[in-house]
Amino acid sequence: MSTTTHVPHPVRAAAIAVSVVFLLVGVLGFVPGITAHLDRITFAGPDSGAHLLGVFHVSVLHNLVHLLFGAVGLLLSRTVPGARGFLIGGGAVYLVLWFYGLVVDKGSAANFVPLNAADDWLHLGLGVGMAALGLALKSSPVARSA
Repeated sequence: MSTTTHVPHPVRAAAIAVSVVFLLVGVLGFVPGITAHLDRITFAGPDSGAHLLGVFHVSVLHNLVHLLFGAVGLLLSRTVPGARGFLIGGGAVYLVLWFYGLVVDKGSAANFVPLNAADDWLHLGLGVGMAALGLALKSSPVARSA
């Protein structure tokens, strides 16, 4: 007996995977031990002393943005155009955030997310990676026999 399993369109699968990672990062930003100095986290701004994985500067706002980004990505990944839009649009957002991180004074109130150099490089990678996935994944879904 053969059963057919539908495999989601590659762009949908990529958007779902990226969304789940954002949700995971948002949650981990609140987990002691995974986020160093969690007792020094603030809602927003450069004074937050918390660092995800001991490297990435985070705040409550930063973690909430990751959670929101992941939730929006999951909602949009229900359709191929939505998933593509999430990856390309989200990639563009992260490229803007990367540029902002390069020009903002890290010690000023304008660094409200907050960002550090590690965040900046991660945002560049996310921006390029997400946009590339959204543009490159154009193949059709296939059915597999199990």
